[in-house]
Amino acid sequence: MLSSRHTSELDEVGYTLLSAWAPADLLAELRATVARLYEIEGDTAGSEFRLEPGCLRLANLMDKGAVFQRVVAAPELLALVRHVIGPEFKLSSLNCRTALPGCAPQPLHADMGGVADERGAWVCNIIWMLDAYTPDNGPVRVVPGSHRWRRLPASELPDLRAKHPAEIAVTAPAGSIVVMNAHTWHGGLDNRTAGQRTALHAFYCRRDKPQQQYQKKLLRAEVQASLSPALRELLALDDPLNDELATSAVPRSGFLPERPRAF
Repeated sequence: MLSSRHTSELDEVGYTLLSAWAPADLLAELRATVARLYEIEGDTAGSEFRLEPGCLRLANLMDKGAVFQRVVAAPELLALVRHVIGPEFKLSSLNCRTALPGCAPQPLHADMGGVADERGAWVCNIIWMLDAYTPDNGPVRVVPGSHRWRRLPASELPDLRAKHPAEIAVTAPAGSIVVMNAHTWHGGLDNRTAGQRTALHAFYCRRDKPQQQYQKKLLRAEVQASLSPALRELLALDDPLNDELATSAVPRSGFLPERPRAF
């Protein structure tokens, strides 16, 4: 169950951990679905967004299985998103990232290169650990409190891949969830094991900001037609402002290079 501890941690340190939160049946289905998608997509996996050296990626997951609806619409987690960015929010993207053996550290970044504005925070990321996060297999690193600094790490750090003196590695068993104010400086550590480490990233933004991945463009018509009114609202499928924002030229990633967009 969620408690005031979770909201306090989001306010004070920029993230909160829900240890072993996902039900066993959901975790098993997500793992099986992700494995199947990697096999099907092969070298094109993740190409709807961007690729990352040393990792496998999947993108546009709302188009690729009804099980992902349970991920993006879990009521308790949406309550924490609401706490971070307010009541007017939408799903920005749902991706998967697998850190392969030898994967280098990610640069410290804030998602979408975003800095909190006059209305406050506008990005929130939820990490679903499909595998355990251990000290050696590339867990997420976080710089506590950095969401309140209103600046990006690139503005003051000469090497964004280097260890930050204040960073914390977040480790937890499979099925755990990290909810993060995504203005918090963070990144994945290097994977020093012989195994892979996989997580889903359910990324949300305020409704006056563009989606990282424009859901209306990416989702097949039959998938859109099958969604409940609540999910259509969450994905901003019927929102003219979202359609307009989709054409805006703003960063869609905090650290991956830009690529041409088809919309």
